[in-house]
Amino acid sequence: MASESPPIAPSSSPLQRKTSQAVKYPPVPSVCIVTGGTGFVGSRLVEMLVERGAQKVVSFDVVPPPEDAWRHPNIEWRVGDITDKKAVDELLSIPNIGCVWHNAAAVGPYHPRDLYFKVNYEGTLNVIESAKKHGIQKIVFSSSPSTRFTGEDVDGLTEEQMPKLPLEKYMQTYAETKALGEMAMTSACTNEFMTVAVAPHQVYGPRDNLFLPNLLEAALNGKLRIFGPGYNRICFTHVDNYCHGLILAERALYPNSPALGKFYIVTDGTTHPEGNQYLVFWKVLDEAVVGMGAKSLWSKAHLPKGLLLFVAAICDLFGKLLGITTKLNTFSVIVLTMHRWFDIAAAEKDLAFKPIIGFREGWDETIVWFRENWLPNQQRGNGWLGIAKSTQKKIDIQDQSVKKAA
Repeated sequence: MASESPPIAPSSSPLQRKTSQAVKYPPVPSVCIVTGGTGFVGSRLVEMLVERGAQKVVSFDVVPPPEDAWRHPNIEWRVGDITDKKAVDELLSIPNIGCVWHNAAAVGPYHPRDLYFKVNYEGTLNVIESAKKHGIQKIVFSSSPSTRFTGEDVDGLTEEQMPKLPLEKYMQTYAETKALGEMAMTSACTNEFMTVAVAPHQVYGPRDNLFLPNLLEAALNGKLRIFGPGYNRICFTHVDNYCHGLILAERALYPNSPALGKFYIVTDGTTHPEGNQYLVFWKVLDEAVVGMGAKSLWSKAHLPKGLLLFVAAICDLFGKLLGITTKLNTFSVIVLTMHRWFDIAAAEKDLAFKPIIGFREGWDETIVWFRENWLPNQQRGNGWLGIAKSTQKKIDIQDQSVKKAA
């Protein structure tokens, strides 16, 4: 009698479907918890855990699951706030939890300052406290390379070569609060309560609601230009590669493992152009811009970095005075002009990580997905003054939830 085929998430792209069936992946825990489970990364992680054999995956997120969320019997979509201790404690009281993937976060540079501390730091403390209380032994923490950014180029560094936490000064509140959360996880790590932090860099893929929507919206409105010369090197991470790294990290948690309490970065690795671990950011972004039917960014005048920093400082002040969010800010100018790519040898060694989707095929499919699924719903917006509606919607829900709890 033939064995039953593994389930495949119905919202998966053709490439994601193919990859999920390509090889037999290592087993995952029977009972899994994913905080932030309706986000771009979180929802795909939920799907991949079920595809790899999890019997119960509970997604916990302040944002309700979208209409097209996978209604599989092994998935529970639970709405709750990571800043609510009682809700977190109830979540982690579920019997036989094999691992908690802590992805819940206020992400990006667009949230109110207080919300970052409530969600990214205090929410993480709630998870640690409750997990210990209920005897959960494994937590995989979703971190960010920005926790180590100082504004200097990161040109092919390993994790060990990057600045150590805590930094004297952080480039944005998101990075500061993610660093606080990561340090709390690392401090709590023992052979009985095992933790590890894993970060991607520039996540992309079908259903992205932060990175590409905001840049493409600005491009379609004629407001995007290349910052500086345009040859800064960075690395990308397909969402499936990141989720694969997060899943492998759970298997690396065992007593005296070299991964205990460590920080790892996973990317598309040497599947980047020409076998390097990086790409030229503005060249690759332009492929997506042209793919949406817009004029090539390279056909327009570049914007000098010095001028951009001056204008960004004005935008920062303008935003503070009026309480609005602008896409153009000092942080965005710096990160869109600096080199920021990494050598992922440590993740390859300690986590046995290798990309399961190559950059070229992943990026090409992402462009097609945005042209077919995102582009038809776009309307003329505010360029650099506003942010994408999908981004703003999640910000509003998170902010309202925290205010209600307070």
